[in-house]
Amino acid sequence: MARITGGIATSHVPAIGAAFDLGKTEEPYWKPIFEGYEFVKEWIKDNTPDVVILVYNDHASSLMLDIVPTFALGFAEEFESADEGWGRRPVPVVKNHLDLAAHVAEQLVIDEFDLTLINEMDVDHGCTVPLSLVFGEAEEWPCKVIPLAVNVTQFPTPSGERCWKLGEAIRNAVKTFPEDLNVQVWGTGGMSHQLQGTRAGLINEEFDKRFLELLAHEPEELKYITRLEYLRETGTEGIELIMWLIMRAALGYGVEEKHRFYRVPASNTAVGHVVYETKS
Repeated sequence: MARITGGIATSHVPAIGAAFDLGKTEEPYWKPIFEGYEFVKEWIKDNTPDVVILVYNDHASSLMLDIVPTFALGFAEEFESADEGWGRRPVPVVKNHLDLAAHVAEQLVIDEFDLTLINEMDVDHGCTVPLSLVFGEAEEWPCKVIPLAVNVTQFPTPSGERCWKLGEAIRNAVKTFPEDLNVQVWGTGGMSHQLQGTRAGLINEEFDKRFLELLAHEPEELKYITRLEYLRETGTEGIELIMWLIMRAALGYGVEEKHRFYRVPASNTAVGHVVYETKS
């Protein structure tokens, strides 16, 4: 049977991708940020999964305002890097694991999640920046990737509790897949940040660090943070943290935190990153 062996969460700041692509990782501003990912780059060498279910959000690259699904599963054989206005990132094509994606889709619908299947989609920095941070420069990503896009850009967004339940449903779906697969679930986005308006530049370090602590030790407490509280405490884009809950719930209980990193700022965002291993 397939099994979920670990999870990673990380911010997906587009400027990090630009710094990576332009060779700026050793510059004084960026070096401390990239150093925070040295652990995971070594860890992943001994813990490379067969498949990553990568939870991210599209930034109006493929899912425009005319179609805004709450949860959308990538169902193409592969996904190109999106052109977000300055050309495609020079990164490998993301290749799907269609059999597992089909199984997860069916099981989620059975569990009463009205899932949208996307048969043609480019993936933007929300997906590709985490892959670069974990795997570094690569001619081909060393595993298959199933993109799971969550609407955190247009209200109504899903609640944290709904995302938690989705993570649990993903865990149950993976466990019933008959092939012997090593699967990881990654949650991306966040942490606190706001990109526009009178509160542009908002970062709430106290909230972020408490979130990281609860995520490791009392994760179910995070289900009850409301969308209004995310907006008030973490800015308009801090709602992306609900995608971390999908990852954490998919891991179940018996989880060991292997690494935690927090840095302010990266561009105008607080960067957070954790690595978890499941014990069973």
